[in-house]
Amino acid sequence: MTNPAFERIEADIKANPVVLFMKGTPVFPQCGFSARVVQILSHLGVPFKGVNVLDDMEIRDGIKAYTNWPTIPQLYVNGEFVGGCDIVMEMFQAGELQSLLKEKGVPVSAEG
Repeated sequence: MTNPAFERIEADIKANPVVLFMKGTPVFPQCGFSARVVQILSHLGVPFKGVNVLDDMEIRDGIKAYTNWPTIPQLYVNGEFVGGCDIVMEMFQAGELQSLLKEKGVPVSAEG
């Protein structure tokens, strides 16, 4: 059985090197956790696609089931699930996020 939400999630993940499933948009995040991840990615100068889960309940529920991860935001780099806000913040502070992005060929214009 195919899952239309999973197919749309996979299409976004495959079509974009960095995808953030979030509440709101990169310009207008609608939760503090999403805003923090947007701020980190923007600070690093990383181009990314934001997917507003508030616009689509199928995607909102689907992304949680897709990764078996209960919270939003969720960050993907080259198709790989990185984590939610806390993990992204910890990786950023340790310099691990910058290293991961570079390893995956994603341009980073600031070190942090």
